[in-house]
Amino acid sequence: MCKNVEAQTQYQVFEETGKPFQIESKVFQSDLKPGEALVRIILATICGSDIHTIEGKRKEDTPCILGHEAVGEIIAIHSRDDFSIGDRVTWTIADSCGQCPACKEYGLPEKCEVLFKYGHASVHNGSGLNGCYASHILIRKGTHMVKVPDTVSHSAVAPANCALATMVNAVSQTTTKPKKAVVQGGGLLGVYACGLLRELGVSQIYCLEVNEQRFQIIKDFGAIPVDAKNDGAIQAILDGTDEGVDAVFEVAGIKQLVPEGLKLLRPGGDYILVGLVHPDSDLGITAEQIIRKCIRIKGVHNYAPWHLDEAVAFLERNRAVFPFEKLVSPPFRLEDIENAIQEAQEQKWMRVSVKP
Repeated sequence: MCKNVEAQTQYQVFEETGKPFQIESKVFQSDLKPGEALVRIILATICGSDIHTIEGKRKEDTPCILGHEAVGEIIAIHSRDDFSIGDRVTWTIADSCGQCPACKEYGLPEKCEVLFKYGHASVHNGSGLNGCYASHILIRKGTHMVKVPDTVSHSAVAPANCALATMVNAVSQTTTKPKKAVVQGGGLLGVYACGLLRELGVSQIYCLEVNEQRFQIIKDFGAIPVDAKNDGAIQAILDGTDEGVDAVFEVAGIKQLVPEGLKLLRPGGDYILVGLVHPDSDLGITAEQIIRKCIRIKGVHNYAPWHLDEAVAFLERNRAVFPFEKLVSPPFRLEDIENAIQEAQEQKWMRVSVKP
């Protein structure tokens, strides 16, 4: 346990779209409060939501330190009995109070009344060390941490506390174990969905994707890639089923896919919406389409602590099954964040990594 801490920190500050990041340094000196931990960032990855912020498609409380996907090492901690200095950890994207109805009654701590999200908060909020494009981050007392097993690599676990944990949540929302499923989108969310469904024992997994360069990695994670540019793609999937598939997961964030998803579902199927977290999401469907097929539609946004526990366990169980390291680029230096962002925008990798 270490209550008093001092560390030389460095971080990249985002101010507004079109303005370069500013790298800054400061000596962090503080008496940690019970439940807090200072973590040295080992490796961070660039999430699509960060790119949207940088491009001006979403707004954050600026100036801020972006980045919420990372793995780190505890260098100071106060009153967390299960953790010690030197532990390699990841943590939930959100800090929750544990007392409000969302936390205690609804099972939705990710919707806490006083929610704090790492990588989304101003540098003037609390310690200021709130994001992962930095050498250090201060973990708050309401944040769930998970120890990373030695067998799981830095690059495999870095995106776990966003994309993978979210998809653990999404896959858990099906009413019955699917025999056949469709994943709409072959980005990182989609690839994780394929792997999770494969481990679950789903016999037929189809992944709709327009980028053919992603087809091999989709296969590597246990699914059948389907060219979404092909006008006959939906019918081809339906021809391989009796009445349709048991579950569809929307992870592409494209509203035009929803009518197709409804068509793919069998009567009583589950439609799990994950990717359409933006204003341009008017679905253009009728209630009749939902009612007549007795479809269940479930929205999933972020995840709860137990989903992150399962995400890390999934990585450990499947370290020799799925090529997790292929999903993440070799690291850029923190000083080269602009180049890392450009690489991420080109979408050659599922995730681009940054190393302080």
